[in-house]
Amino acid sequence: MSTADVSSKTLTDLISLAGRRAVVTGGARGLGKSIALRLAEAGADVVIGDIEEDLAVQTAGEIARRHGVRTLGCALDVTDSASICAVADRATTELGGLEIWVNNAGIFPSVPLLDMGDDLWDKVLDVNARGTFVGSREAARRMTGGGVIVNIASTAGFRGSAPGLAAYVSSKHAVRGLTRELALELAPLGIRVLGVAPSHVPTEGNIAAATAAGVPAEQLAQMALMMTGPIGRPGVPDDIARVALFCASDLSAFMTGSTLLADGGTTA
Repeated sequence: MSTADVSSKTLTDLISLAGRRAVVTGGARGLGKSIALRLAEAGADVVIGDIEEDLAVQTAGEIARRHGVRTLGCALDVTDSASICAVADRATTELGGLEIWVNNAGIFPSVPLLDMGDDLWDKVLDVNARGTFVGSREAARRMTGGGVIVNIASTAGFRGSAPGLAAYVSSKHAVRGLTRELALELAPLGIRVLGVAPSHVPTEGNIAAATAAGVPAEQLAQMALMMTGPIGRPGVPDDIARVALFCASDLSAFMTGSTLLADGGTTA
């Protein structure tokens, strides 16, 4: 199955996701929520899957009120294949299909290599790499008419990042490689696979993680300034969401296998 030539579509039609159904993992807050909001604004019905079920339901309700689309909030543990299957099934049975799947859920604990135990290494790879693999597999099994898988990677998937992030950097390199391989394997099914690689973007999740690790507020502000590249400002979640929307829409219809840097030029 080849993707259609969309040259005759208007710009409005190219960006429209009307009639499409999307799942965003880790979608209850941060980057995931921003991505879900943009997909819904473009007309997609959206399933919010998150480890925090109550927050997923709350976010789904907020998106439905703002954009008038159908939404579902679901408990989702991306380390549990059965949980992923259950969310994918809800999308197809309750919304009627599945065309867009965003693998956004991720964790980023910072532990020096010499102090890192096997369990922590396994957990990071389970969430960030295996969760992306299983999510992509289950989404592809249900995309009977083609679709798009968007994997949220990181600039850490292009280079080393910082001391203490060996597991995270390894997992995001794996996501980039998986994106390229899945693009090859799924192209005959009419499924495109793209990655988005943000630099550090302050969100509720990474601010909470840094605070829990004892990073002072002034150091967090300094980190944000350090991540300012040629664009001249730190990134915000919607900067990443707009790139994800591009990937999910027909604007990117001739693209698959690429991982797009959304980093303000910091990786240049």
